[in-house]
Amino acid sequence: MFTGLIEETGKLTKLEKTPQGAILTIECKIIPEDIKIGSSVSINGACHTVIEYTKNTITVQTSNETLKVSNFSLLKIADIVNLERAITLNSRLDGHIVTGHIDGTAEFLQKTNDGFSNKLFFKLEENLSKYTIYKGSIAINGISLTIASKDKNIISVEIIPHTMSQTNLEFLKRGDIVNIETDLIAKYIENFSHVSNNTTKITKSFLEENGFI
Repeated sequence: MFTGLIEETGKLTKLEKTPQGAILTIECKIIPEDIKIGSSVSINGACHTVIEYTKNTITVQTSNETLKVSNFSLLKIADIVNLERAITLNSRLDGHIVTGHIDGTAEFLQKTNDGFSNKLFFKLEENLSKYTIYKGSIAINGISLTIASKDKNIISVEIIPHTMSQTNLEFLKRGDIVNIETDLIAKYIENFSHVSNNTTKITKSFLEENGFI
């Protein structure tokens, strides 16, 4: 489990394709300080298990499923990735609950600036739009963000200078693909609403009337 607050960015230094997926080695400074073999690390929002590490690198294995649903199949040597270690029970949850399970991807469209913050626009995969609402939470490349606007499957987020400088969002170019994890609560609500009406009183109308959607 993660908070979506990026601890540092790392540089991909090795990428080896395997029948099971891929093995990635990432150069970083902070993450190796407090991990062990088997530790969970979020890389661009996707939860990975550390299989090797040194004082300035971590090595993880990416599954074929992750390659299929994320932007990991597009990664190249020297690409910059966002990194976060798993939260502990005594951590402050300053972002929102991020599981590290990527739901899909979005295309970066454009960036505008109002003199202080940057507004970034993304086009979501069609199947992800239903899990997003204005002012709702979303994780983009593992970063906990709030949706500033929504028009069908196009959303925007406001990025303050600190977040921009501490993550790989500053390197985005038009057409780049980012990883998306939608709000966990929205997915559970959808699951409950799909249960047969013979076994539950929870309906779409009930959720709308009580402010859940």
